[in-house]
Amino acid sequence: MNSIKINHKIIAPNHRPFIIAEMSGNHNQSIERALKIIDAAAEAGADAIKLQTYTADTMTLRGAYTIKDEDSLWKGKELHDLYQLAYTPWEWHPQLFQHARKRGLIPFSSPFDATAVDFLEELEVELYKIASFENTDHPLLKKVAQTGKPVIMSTGVSTIADVFESVQVLKENGCKELILLKCTSTYPATPENSNLSTIPVLQKIFPECIIGLSDHTMGIGAPVAATALGARVIEKHFTLSRADGGVDSAFSLEPQELKALVIESERAFLALGQPQFNIQQKEQKSKNFKRSIYISKDIKAGESFSMENLKVIRPGDGLEPKYLDLVLGHAAKYDLKAGTPLSFDKLL
Repeated sequence: MNSIKINHKIIAPNHRPFIIAEMSGNHNQSIERALKIIDAAAEAGADAIKLQTYTADTMTLRGAYTIKDEDSLWKGKELHDLYQLAYTPWEWHPQLFQHARKRGLIPFSSPFDATAVDFLEELEVELYKIASFENTDHPLLKKVAQTGKPVIMSTGVSTIADVFESVQVLKENGCKELILLKCTSTYPATPENSNLSTIPVLQKIFPECIIGLSDHTMGIGAPVAATALGARVIEKHFTLSRADGGVDSAFSLEPQELKALVIESERAFLALGQPQFNIQQKEQKSKNFKRSIYISKDIKAGESFSMENLKVIRPGDGLEPKYLDLVLGHAAKYDLKAGTPLSFDKLL
């Protein structure tokens, strides 16, 4: 898979993870708060800020469904009401995009219907995100793919057959740069149901795609582990403070946590390196801390080496410890002072 370049940012298998801060509904219907979230994401070192572009009416019909799941953060809420509370007003988008670009972030969004795609095209969005619940909406996939922009698609609530079919729809309609995110669509998700080992499998199935993680667990452990497994895009929900509340606040990162994710995911990426089984150049000085055979008491020429006058110690300037049994009983070639590293040329 070739790298994807968006403005000055690079997404590639041989590049540190691309970090997306997902604002979602954490603006709590305040554009001032939304702007502060963008500032905080930039200061934490994120690469992009993601919005969601919909209205309650483009998502559902009033009275269509009420959430009954006992484990849901939104139990008892009617879907239309939830989306009315969580949506980002479309009239905010131009200002939010402009501010994000000013702060060095790539602003983009998840469109949820064709009208949202048309609107985002007017804003010259650089890429698109297909949310898990929309990843089998083939009309939407076609519409997004036909823009020719890079596409990120989450794979939650999908079988591998669903994902394969959706990838084909995107490709056949003009998508040439595609990123697939492993995603567990529970809010919050637990480490136990994250199944990050899917990431390298997805990479084998879709070698032409870059693979990443859309994560709803608490903390940064899962995305750091995902980086080690090959994830090169990490998406996390982001808020100024969970204590402020909001529809997604319970599973969102705070600024210091996002900053830690940026740092630790890059460290995980750098730590992968290449397979290495020899002493590295950087380790040469550390060889001094390996053990070797030293003279521990003064020895006269002709005197035999024994455990009374030899000792295995640091540093590693003498013979390796594996030669100890071999040199025991041999005579010294000449007088040797205590503290001298033993070498074969000192043996008679």
